Amino acid sequence: MKKIACLLVTGLLLITSINAQTKKWKELDEFHTVMSETFHPAEEGKLGPIKSRSQEMVNKATAWVRSNAPEGFDKKAINASLKQLLKEAKALNALVKANASDKEITDKLTAVHDLFHQIEEKCEKKESH
Repeated sequence: MKKIACLLVTGLLLITSINAQTKKWKELDEFHTVMSETFHPAEEGKLGPIKSRSQEMVNKATAWVRSNAPEGFDKKAINASLKQLLKEAKALNALVKANASDKEITDKLTAVHDLFHQIEEKCEKKESH
């Protein structure tokens, strides 16, 4: 009986540890979804997705800036970059609303994409291996 109890406790601790390591930042993931679904079509010259979803991108960036980082993420390390991401997303949205050229929209979307990936790379706390 003690062996079973010990195995159960060990199993629960292992599951808890795995869950903590795979915990997601909801707002990061939601922004990433919009970025992915708009940037990749733009790489092929299809700007319809970003033109119809630029405000949604601003909304997701706003939510991310306002969110609390889950355990395991270092929001302090990216605060300034997140604010810049929101500023750039708003600028992209303004270009879309102003019917800017496809090149201007593509260039701004690329800049927002690159900034997003810089943030993504440095926001998660690095664990030593």
